[in-house]
Amino acid sequence: MTDARAINDRFVAEARKTLSTMHGKIVHCLGQLSDEDLNWRPFAGANSIGNIITHLCGNVTQWIVDGVSERPSRRNRPGEFAQDLVVGREKLLNDLAAVVRAADETIAGMTVEMALSPRRIQGWEETPLSAIFHAVSHFEGHTHQIVYITRLRLGERYQFKWVPSTPEQVSAK
Repeated sequence: MTDARAINDRFVAEARKTLSTMHGKIVHCLGQLSDEDLNWRPFAGANSIGNIITHLCGNVTQWIVDGVSERPSRRNRPGEFAQDLVVGREKLLNDLAAVVRAADETIAGMTVEMALSPRRIQGWEETPLSAIFHAVSHFEGHTHQIVYITRLRLGERYQFKWVPSTPEQVSAK
């Protein structure tokens, strides 16, 4: 295996793992929330979890699914942030799962030969490597917003997905 191939394969594996892990965290949060909670806003002008997930679906589709594959984007970015958006858990779960699955397939298909080939995404000069890096890190950032909003809504009722269990995890600083 060449160095470039090894780097590409490792990047692809990490991107797929991060996307999957973050998707799992979002699903875990949605399992604890009502539809009312998913559409709650802490103040006028703030995004609900429904807005954030709708935004993630648009972003990942534009940057990875369409961008890397060089398909035209049909994204409605302003609609992702509509203050009157009300969406239910099942739709959010289904839409997000479909987008994550499509993105995972696209990422898995990235080769060394295509990694640095030029793409124009959302008006930016990108490569599949940079587009995937951007979208996966963006997805991770918004995942943490969803976790925070979930904890804000549930308070002490929030159930953690992961709890330290080994001595190294408990004492890690």
